[in-house]
Amino acid sequence: MKNFITGSKIGMVLLSAVLMTACSTTSGANTNTTNSAATGTAVTTSAQSGTTAAVALANVKTTDLVEYDEDDTTTDWTADASTDITLAGTTAEIEGAGATAKDGSVTITEAGTYILTGSLSDGQIIVDEQAKGTVRLVLNGVNLKDSDSAPVNIKEAGKVVITLQEGTENSVSDGATYVFADSTTDEPGAAVFSKADLTINGTGKLTVTGSYKDGISSKDDLKIVGGTLNITAADDGIVGKDLVAVKDGNITVKAEGDGIKSTNDEDTAKGFVAIAAGTFDITAGNDGIQSETAEVIDGGTFNIVTNGGYENAAAKTGEQGPGGMGMGGGKDGFGDQGAVDGTSAASSDATPAKTAAAAATDTASVSTASVTTASVTTAVATTTTAETESTSAKGLKSGGDLTVNGGSFTLNSADDALHSNGNVSVTDGEFKITAGDDGIHADSLTSLSGGTIDITKSYEGIEGGNITIAGGEIHVVASEDGVNVSGGNDANAAQGTAQQDQFTSSGSNMLTISGGTITVDSTGDGLDSNGSFTMTGGTAIVNGPTNDGNGPLDYDGTFDMTGGFLVAAGSAGMAQAPSEDSSQYSVSMSFTADQQAGTLVHLEDSDGNTILTFAPSKNFRSVVVSSPDLKKGGSYTLSTGGTSTGTAVNGLYTDGEYSGGTQVVAFDISSSVTWLNESGVTTANTGRGPGGGGFSGGGGARADRGDAGGTPPQGGTGGTPPDAPSEATN
Repeated sequence: MKNFITGSKIGMVLLSAVLMTACSTTSGANTNTTNSAATGTAVTTSAQSGTTAAVALANVKTTDLVEYDEDDTTTDWTADASTDITLAGTTAEIEGAGATAKDGSVTITEAGTYILTGSLSDGQIIVDEQAKGTVRLVLNGVNLKDSDSAPVNIKEAGKVVITLQEGTENSVSDGATYVFADSTTDEPGAAVFSKADLTINGTGKLTVTGSYKDGISSKDDLKIVGGTLNITAADDGIVGKDLVAVKDGNITVKAEGDGIKSTNDEDTAKGFVAIAAGTFDITAGNDGIQSETAEVIDGGTFNIVTNGGYENAAAKTGEQGPGGMGMGGGKDGFGDQGAVDGTSAASSDATPAKTAAAAATDTASVSTASVTTASVTTAVATTTTAETESTSAKGLKSGGDLTVNGGSFTLNSADDALHSNGNVSVTDGEFKITAGDDGIHADSLTSLSGGTIDITKSYEGIEGGNITIAGGEIHVVASEDGVNVSGGNDANAAQGTAQQDQFTSSGSNMLTISGGTITVDSTGDGLDSNGSFTMTGGTAIVNGPTNDGNGPLDYDGTFDMTGGFLVAAGSAGMAQAPSEDSSQYSVSMSFTADQQAGTLVHLEDSDGNTILTFAPSKNFRSVVVSSPDLKKGGSYTLSTGGTSTGTAVNGLYTDGEYSGGTQVVAFDISSSVTWLNESGVTTANTGRGPGGGGFSGGGGARADRGDAGGTPPQGGTGGTPPDAPSEATN
């Protein structure tokens, strides 16, 4: 009954991964999403009816998913209540009941505690307890080897607990080939193999060498409560079909396949990973830690390298330059790499076997009337592209929701560092990320509300169907887009294009910043939404692209600026500013020539109060500033060069005195967005075609969206029409 209750609770958490609190019911198909700083909720607004509903990610903890009972945590034993098994090469001496020795192996058939010492040179410890009781194996200094099968083979029991006796070192190793009594089976498939619930506890050490396939594998639950585990595996390191739960421990894994994984793709209440604490050093050929449904991490220290790290990532095309940059240029429509060196890579993280589980979770996340749209349903339904294990080398990967509530993470992945086929939620933790693909990726919502995130290498830094940033200190370096609201599910190129059209037309993609600080250094777009953008608080600093095929800010719908501080510097060819109907005022300055990296940009009011002193880290030709200190009717001057006595944090000076600069332009603010060039106030992005352009719908025109006869920034033949192929997507 305990397992049934726990499973039901898990199912409710997973299937309600996005909780709906309706402010009012919406029936329209088109929705926009914004974020509340106080609650971390995304607010969905119907484009048809104008009504709203709050959508909050469930605040899931490991205690919501897993319980540890007395059997899991008990490590004490007494000699008079135990059976002693002394191993000696090919023989064993047994003192007590419940076990027999034959042909170099020991078979345990009764519940109870068994104390193992000594060595087996070529044999097995077999557990075959038919009464569904609990069998405790105390490894008290043992060395177990079997050349052609699992040295520890648990065939039947209610639960098996392996206790690593304090102060002891224990080892288990198998051969590279197995001999099966039944050639149709793949069991056992690990050096420590269990068809029952398996728990490992204690404070001793266990070294496992899985030369045939996996290191430790359970076909039911696998819990690790303590101990030092050192695992080397020809395939996966640690596998628990129904769940992998770690309460504590010191775990080292070197695996050709996945490091730690849970594999149940048939039951949405199972197949999850829950880590409360511990130290993890994982080197994996495929994913570091992978779950089929949910993955929740509350704490611990993690050092994870997948498939040789970012240095070993497949090269991507279209990382720079104008044209072909739609939704992360060089990628398929929705996330994982698409065309790589001219080859389409299927990387949807949705094998046919697990699509149902992932889709069930995603469907639950958007199933209520307030957020269900035809485009979302279609996107979920079409996530069917197969992915083989060899193509997935992610750090933390979840087929459902991925939640991180704390911990210290050093992640070096050839693929995404954090990846979810559902939602990603980071509420706390310290992250040092280098990634061959995305730093953080969610097919649905990426929610960042706390912690320190430092992405020093990525293709795209942060990606999601919707993205909310409500807190934390975030640094992103990306060879493509820094932050990209893309439209959701990873898919192949053909599916991605169709899905992008659906999401963009529905307006359901939203980038929301309501708190925290985010600093972006991108070769592609800095902050990119294939939908709309809203900022209500926090600080956003963008050192954007230097090529005119991308922009520091890039959005297709509107950019509603109501609070917070924004500075975005970079190229001018596609530069945008917040929408004209924003309640907070913005200034957009375009220069006729490149300004050198490190050149100060200083904005102050007529009373000498500093609005901005900023040193972009790269060459730039446009700067957009939005601050609560900008007021309608106020007079301001913008200068470049000079010095500041203050201290810069991420290029932004918040104290000190500015001097020695050259005034570029003086102006008054009379509208929500003040467009400037070196001659003074102008209309939206002058010099890019008569009248600038008005493609963005909210007044935040692009620099190159002028009429066909306009003069382009670099002497081309004219402005690019809004419907040109290179401008169809961001």
